[in-house]
Amino acid sequence: MSSEAVTARSSIARVVVASLVGTTVEWYDFFLYGSAAALVFNKLFFPADDPLVGTMLAFITYAVGFVARPLGGLVFGHYGDRLGRKKLLVLSLMLMGGATFVIGLLPTYQAIGVAAPLLLTVLRLVQGFAIGGEWGGAVLIVSEHGSAQHRGFWASWPQAGVPMGNLLGTAVLAVLAAVQSDEEFLAWGWRIAFLLSGVLVLIGLWVRLAVAESPVFLEAARKAAERGAERHAPVAEVLRTYKREVLTAMGARFAENVVYYVLTSFVLTYVATFLQLPRGVALNASLIAAVVHFASIPLWGALSDRVGRRPVYLIGAIGTGVWAFAFFGLLDSRSFPVITFATTIGLVFHGAMYGPQAAYFAELFGTRVRYSGASIGYQLASIVAGSLAPIIATALLSAFGSSAPISIYVAVCSVITVVAVVLSPETRQRDLAADNAV
Repeated sequence: MSSEAVTARSSIARVVVASLVGTTVEWYDFFLYGSAAALVFNKLFFPADDPLVGTMLAFITYAVGFVARPLGGLVFGHYGDRLGRKKLLVLSLMLMGGATFVIGLLPTYQAIGVAAPLLLTVLRLVQGFAIGGEWGGAVLIVSEHGSAQHRGFWASWPQAGVPMGNLLGTAVLAVLAAVQSDEEFLAWGWRIAFLLSGVLVLIGLWVRLAVAESPVFLEAARKAAERGAERHAPVAEVLRTYKREVLTAMGARFAENVVYYVLTSFVLTYVATFLQLPRGVALNASLIAAVVHFASIPLWGALSDRVGRRPVYLIGAIGTGVWAFAFFGLLDSRSFPVITFATTIGLVFHGAMYGPQAAYFAELFGTRVRYSGASIGYQLASIVAGSLAPIIATALLSAFGSSAPISIYVAVCSVITVVAVVLSPETRQRDLAADNAV
């Protein structure tokens, strides 16, 4: 291997590590809220006689974070396309970590009444705004550093930060649950997981500040300056020129987003509240499944470099739609190994969508609007997909007392994604340095 190749490989590896660490920290913060909504917030911030009603109220504030994500994507995308990817990534990490740390200090409903859920909702909005800007910058700075030949593999690593963040959050809660009684955990133990975010953010900032700006972005900015081009409005250009690509990204995202939150957030409610099993059963099963999920994402990304983004994505979409009908039946066995197996297989199918997704979405848009375009498509789908998934699943369970309607719901979402991917072009060979990728 030549010295130039070694240097390039070392450079992309540093970028990947920085993106992975920063993304892990941000998604730790975001998913920690989801787990706490199912296990803690429903009791401390939204007291109700019916446990499922309290859980639904907690999940509504959980959904608020998703509503703020498109706004974060628009704002961060606009400035990320004009100022660069790195600055916005640092800002998103600081916002997310600060909001999570403050949640750990919030008084409960019993202490300050209705102000408690209101403050919790505001901080969740800040979380959603920050994570809305995080994803686009993290995957693009890797996609625009790496070579086209291995773009799917390298760009999948920031995606792997999502299950890593979930893994870290679940691990912290599982440890706290194991060493504390239920009373201690509800009284103060859960706060430790949120306050830990302050330490993690400092580590993430230290790593992320050392990363160089995207060379593709810098070259595009240099050419624009040489031409004397006027500064553009990226969002307006996306909506004018890339309507089909935005719809493609939204459709492709639909099943992936719904499935993930059913498998990672709603499953806690189903196992602990509906099946009335100990809290640790669902947490430990999710922990093991997240490890396998983390490992599978880069493998699916690498496979997409060989066979294309669309075939791999379709494996995941079809697989999750079919698996939804086996998943809840396996949970109903009340066996920890079977519950773990069911969650793990579901997340492996999810990884087939999530692995190639970063490169796939990046390849849909030109450099001048890539941050905005990818973020808009990704985050808009979150409002109607991921944000509502735990609420819809909980409502269906409460109304029918059965998991069958939830399986049908997941399958319908999978059909939407299959149609979107089948109607879209293959993007694996596209040159990101070209200003108009499409």
